[in-house]
Amino acid sequence: MASERPGKPNVVYFHVDNLGYGELGCYGGGILRGAATPRIDAFATEGYRLMNYAPEAQCTPSRTALLTGRYAIRTGNHTVALAGSESGIVAWERTLGDLFSDAGYATMCMGKWHIGDCEGRWPTDHGFDEWYGPPHSYDEAFWDVDPWYDPKRDPVSHMLEGRKGEKVRKAERLTYELKRSIDVEYKRRAFAFMEGAARESRPFLLYFNHSLMHMPVVPRDEYRGRSRNGDWADCLLQLDGDFGEILDKLDALGLRDNTIVVFAGDNGNEEMLLHRGTGGYFEGSYFTGMEASLRTPCIARWPGHIAANRTSNEIVHITDWFTTLLSLAGIATPNDREIDGKDQSAFLQGDQEHSSRDGFIFWNGAQMYGVKWQNFKMVMVEQKYLTNPALPLPSPHVINLVVDPQEREPINPAYIHSWTMAHFSRILREFHESVAREPLIPAGADLRHVPERADRPS
Repeated sequence: MASERPGKPNVVYFHVDNLGYGELGCYGGGILRGAATPRIDAFATEGYRLMNYAPEAQCTPSRTALLTGRYAIRTGNHTVALAGSESGIVAWERTLGDLFSDAGYATMCMGKWHIGDCEGRWPTDHGFDEWYGPPHSYDEAFWDVDPWYDPKRDPVSHMLEGRKGEKVRKAERLTYELKRSIDVEYKRRAFAFMEGAARESRPFLLYFNHSLMHMPVVPRDEYRGRSRNGDWADCLLQLDGDFGEILDKLDALGLRDNTIVVFAGDNGNEEMLLHRGTGGYFEGSYFTGMEASLRTPCIARWPGHIAANRTSNEIVHITDWFTTLLSLAGIATPNDREIDGKDQSAFLQGDQEHSSRDGFIFWNGAQMYGVKWQNFKMVMVEQKYLTNPALPLPSPHVINLVVDPQEREPINPAYIHSWTMAHFSRILREFHESVAREPLIPAGADLRHVPERADRPS
């Protein structure tokens, strides 16, 4: 099709749902989880593998943080959006879709959105030319097989599709069976999008949201039984194969060298029984402040630009991709709002030894759970798994993740590490100062809400 071309790089962001730290071979899983992941593992040798990549604790907050470069608490999207809530990001927010579109890119959101579910909040209202996917999450696929569910009485979930400038419309009903095979349709549409952009010699942003490893974790027919280790392992093979097909398509279009590819999870491992994932080396699950919630795999490749076969345990936060992708594409980051994302381009290119950040604050919903700084964690709320109660601590304790990676000891008996409070306090102080400059957008804010700033007329 098209030959490799100079100029603006394409971007493929391959987002994996509920991907535990311990699933992939290159993160200590693979055959230990019943299935090798050769395509993803090979990709890791071609790019930069982040061992301390931090999403937010839940799906909606993570996706909001990625697309806006802002802690989800700032946007009012700090907890999972539920069906019928008519919530999501306000019109004032600027997403990667908005900014890449304004820079002349073709843009597509393929798969789950989950950061807005009504007119004015859809992907096509925020810069994406095309979208197909569920408005919320794949939990709704279970409705169809629930004996207490009555579609004549209860809400019915559909896939949605739309194009910029048009009304979003209903597509197929989201069922258990549709979810099993939906990634085939995602790939079909994504391949057509990339082919069209290549024909027009137009740079593109493809935000590809794979349905795995979100429950129901069930393989489609071509992968069923292939691992001989059950549905979960079959789905690992499926995820690996689907990502490999995306890479093969870029090669076939001659776009490998001019495309930034990011493979990343959106939050920690699934906890619900029968669909349960694993944090591997770390303990806990998503919807907590444990390391298994605050780390997920992330690998980036851009031949000749992002350092190859590099591994780092430096902290990179999900908001950083917003700023970093804009920087790598030569697009200015908005300066009229609080942006939490740090530019990691020099770090990823190998020109800088350390990450551009040394810590971050973590929340679960509206509650601040703690702060991380380097290999230390100040814990304010203790919760191990999604199903455990959250216990606010009367006095925060400090975990040294080098000596206690599974967070078993509330206080190190040899070293109290009280000096770390200076660093935690700095991170908290900088956040509180930013909130004084620009108040948080409340949950459920009106679509037209604009936060007041001292440097912007109200």
